[in-house]
Amino acid sequence: MSLVELIAQADERGLTASGLACLDRCVPLLGGDDEVLRPLWAGLVDDGVDWGERVVKVRGELEAAAPPSGSAESSAESSGEDGEVVVLARRMLDAVPDERSVDGLREWAEVCSVAALRIHQLLDPLDKGGAETVGACREGRTEGVGHLVSAELRRQVVVLELLAEHGAVGVRQALSVSTEGRRVLRAVVSRRARRG
Repeated sequence: MSLVELIAQADERGLTASGLACLDRCVPLLGGDDEVLRPLWAGLVDDGVDWGERVVKVRGELEAAAPPSGSAESSAESSGEDGEVVVLARRMLDAVPDERSVDGLREWAEVCSVAALRIHQLLDPLDKGGAETVGACREGRTEGVGHLVSAELRRQVVVLELLAEHGAVGVRQALSVSTEGRRVLRAVVSRRARRG
């Protein structure tokens, strides 16, 4: 089943996990620490109690972690591919719905899926595809897709399958998949920074 089909069939918890896992893997681009999204992950287990308050808190922490506008770091982020990956990561954060409704979560999951795949594509020096390639791979057509995008696609599918099969019990495994992906992204970003 394609990623698009999995998102279309996912329930509220699966959609939340899908969007959250994509955002979690890209947190290093926003300057956040590894634990910043834990309150939202916890909301997957306790059925979203205080979801809106948790979202506001997480947004505040990630905005505080971002480099101040006008700083050298901020200027570097706003140019070229590096700037685009940060904009895409911020788009995921900005799109987090304040209330957990199936329609809002499905829209967020779609935004996050596309943004996360595009981020991985931009960070892969061997992947020369464009946004249309991301759309194709989400529909199951993966020929010509780079290793980073392929691995991110696989992680997105696994998260949705875990939640579909195991419900709340699958949250811990989904978090592990996300943590592994965050480590990969952090290593890629670090390698790019060393190359200058």
